Amino acid sequence: MRTSLKAKREAQIIALLNESFGENESWRNLEDNLEPLVELIRLVRPSQPKKVLTVDLRDIISFLKANDYCRQQFSIYIKAILKDRKFNKILADAGILQDVDFIFEVKKRLIAKVLPNQPQKHTLEFVLNQVFYLSNDFIWVDKIPTEQLEELCDLLEFESIYDNIESKSVFSELSVAAFLISQRISGRALETEVIKMVPEYDDFESPFSAFENELLQIGGEIIKSDKHYFPSDNQSYAQLLVLLKHCEGFIDKAFHNSSKYGISLRVNQNLLKIRQQLARIKFIISLFIVDNEADKKNNAIALSLKLIKINCFKNNIRKFISESTQLISYEITQHAAKTGEKYITETRTEYFKMFKNALGGGFIVGILCIIKVLLSKVDTSIFGHAFLYSMNYSFGFIAIYIMGFTLATKQPAMTASALIKALEAGIVKKGKKTEKYSAFAILFARVFRSQFIAFVGNVIMAFPVSLLGIWLIDYAFDYNIAAQKWKTLITDLSPVDSLAILHAAIAGLFLFLSGIISGSISNRDKHHQVYFRITEHPLLKKRLGKQRTLKLAQWYEHKWAGIISNFWFGIFMGSTGSIGLFLWLNLDVRHITFASGNLALALYGANYQVTDSMLIWGILGIGIIGLVNFMVSFSLSLGLAFRSRAISIFELRFITASVLNHFKFSPLSFFFPIEEQTKSEVVQGFLKVEEKK
Repeated sequence: MRTSLKAKREAQIIALLNESFGENESWRNLEDNLEPLVELIRLVRPSQPKKVLTVDLRDIISFLKANDYCRQQFSIYIKAILKDRKFNKILADAGILQDVDFIFEVKKRLIAKVLPNQPQKHTLEFVLNQVFYLSNDFIWVDKIPTEQLEELCDLLEFESIYDNIESKSVFSELSVAAFLISQRISGRALETEVIKMVPEYDDFESPFSAFENELLQIGGEIIKSDKHYFPSDNQSYAQLLVLLKHCEGFIDKAFHNSSKYGISLRVNQNLLKIRQQLARIKFIISLFIVDNEADKKNNAIALSLKLIKINCFKNNIRKFISESTQLISYEITQHAAKTGEKYITETRTEYFKMFKNALGGGFIVGILCIIKVLLSKVDTSIFGHAFLYSMNYSFGFIAIYIMGFTLATKQPAMTASALIKALEAGIVKKGKKTEKYSAFAILFARVFRSQFIAFVGNVIMAFPVSLLGIWLIDYAFDYNIAAQKWKTLITDLSPVDSLAILHAAIAGLFLFLSGIISGSISNRDKHHQVYFRITEHPLLKKRLGKQRTLKLAQWYEHKWAGIISNFWFGIFMGSTGSIGLFLWLNLDVRHITFASGNLALALYGANYQVTDSMLIWGILGIGIIGLVNFMVSFSLSLGLAFRSRAISIFELRFITASVLNHFKFSPLSFFFPIEEQTKSEVVQGFLKVEEKK
């Protein structure tokens, strides 16, 4: 079947070449002279570009060899299409960020996907848009054997790109693009926000200005020379590469310094744009280097392939988002990793301290459960309840955080990043993978048991506190606050009688988002030097004194991100149900600690007259809700941490196997601290790893 389709396509190609470039020369009579080329490319284009190994042009080459008249006409046709086509803007713009506003750039690319921008008809970009109009065309074009492209160039008798330096020639367009990009780079690199990221260069001349001046000089030399190119051992070319290396080093240093100074999305986009422009100008410069005659042809082919690729890729959204957010994600997860280390217990002392802190968190949650039931009786609108519930949750979570207590499900978003930081560090003897994954499994067991004991502490404290609170209210005011709501409270815990699993997953998503918010706030404050600005605030130093101002700055640095994170987590938790009602959707949240408190309220509200089925599913529901809270939050955080560090997702299979093996060998270590009291060397190494500044 495939053979017959291939033969049919080959016959169609030959028929097209004969019809368009044979003795009839029908291509000359067409209103749109691009039609034959568009049709030819359509016939050559494979249906599944990613699956083919090579794209063979031998049939076309053989036909042109055997039919000299068609070859001559085809050569005239291609040269007529390409003659005087300007393409400097493709090289200078296509595939490079055009706006440092992230949202605007995404929106622009989305619109261009549906309704592509069409340049002027006299440009090469117009031809490429019409001929190679599919975004994956560059994939199959890149699979054409180089020797076939070289043979095709010879058959079509293309002149060297170095023979003509007049306006609109290939050489002229390359020169214009190179100078245009260098000027853009130099200007952008001198912006205050960019320079601030690399204070190490304060006392030195900008490498970008030096590079621009050197490029102008070498460009003038090439134009004046007879050959219009340089050999690779040319001293001016070598100097230009050295300066280009310095420019790349500047950008690399700026990105690296984000761990010290933080980074905003706008600065990230500026740096990313400069990096893309440097890569583009490096490619253009390479086209002016010729060591032998074969290089002339190879450079022309390389330029053609590059133009097709960047034009196909210019509206790519996935790569743009990935590149734009990776460093920001890294900085966010770095903050989460540092925060998460304190949630990983190893010794028995740390284990029981976590349990004690979890009891405190459960105590406050028990009170919040009672307050929420009371707030539900307030006569107000849906969004009035959303506000009241949100404030109840927010101030409760902030109180837990400020007092140093633990809310169990807040841990996964932090500990996932700490685990990946450990994996990334790879502190193992001689770098053996098996030892690295084994060490990771040991650390994961500590994370899991830390989460387990936090769950236990939260649950066993929230239940009696809620029960005691509702009893005291009933005793003092003779009013059972859950008498009308007990059935809803207990039914909502059942995974078979309600959407408890979905609602627990929503809570897990919010836990993940709260971790993102915490990291974002920390990164933003670091970038804007908020800590330093508070420390040196003249009015604060005068009114509070230097020591108190310093303490205020330290408190802000260590606490503010967490406060904002907990505040928004409370907003998410408190408003979801009301938004669900407004949208006529069954949306809500289920959190393990609140589930425990609600079970206590339901039992008292029903005067303990609940069926065995209700009680069993209520208790099982608490465990299932906690598991889903953990799995969703941890999985999302782990995925973000993987992506931010560019670690392959295939690492998961080795990690999973190592964790399962460790569980088989030592299952109790996932629940209790059974090791020695002193911290093991490998885990201690993992937790103390910091990036080289």
